[in-house]
Amino acid sequence: MLPLLLALGVVVAANAAPLIATSALGQRFTLPVDLGCRFADGERLFGPAKTVRGILAAVLFGGLAALALGIPPALGALAGLAAMCGDLVSSFVKRRLGMASSSRFLGVDQIPEALFPVLVLAPHLGYGLAGGIAVVAAFAVLSPPASWLLHHLKVRQQPY
Repeated sequence: MLPLLLALGVVVAANAAPLIATSALGQRFTLPVDLGCRFADGERLFGPAKTVRGILAAVLFGGLAALALGIPPALGALAGLAAMCGDLVSSFVKRRLGMASSSRFLGVDQIPEALFPVLVLAPHLGYGLAGGIAVVAAFAVLSPPASWLLHHLKVRQQPY
């Protein structure tokens, strides 16, 4: 059970990092990951909310969370990067479906950004498929109410 909680801690820290960075820094130091590039459908690749600053924050927070939890910080940093890769996949899918930037799509918003770091952490923490599914499911279930809470604490601009 402890390895699953450790993995969930790193996943949560990495995914919260871009929100915390935005709350602390506002629009300073933002550089969209897609640099405004558009896909064949004419839409942005990811959208303006996906920034280099957010990715760097996730890598930093993932590493710091791992260090605090007794996991090698480099592994936590890699998990943070994996979380943001999952977030970019979600954003790419939503843009292809014509959804607005920062719009909500339950499941698509949570699963890749939890699954990718869970796959990175699994060999080190020693949980199998069932454990990985449990961490992803826990993140998916906890994410919407946590987002609502962060919105009411003025950390998020939207409640999702």
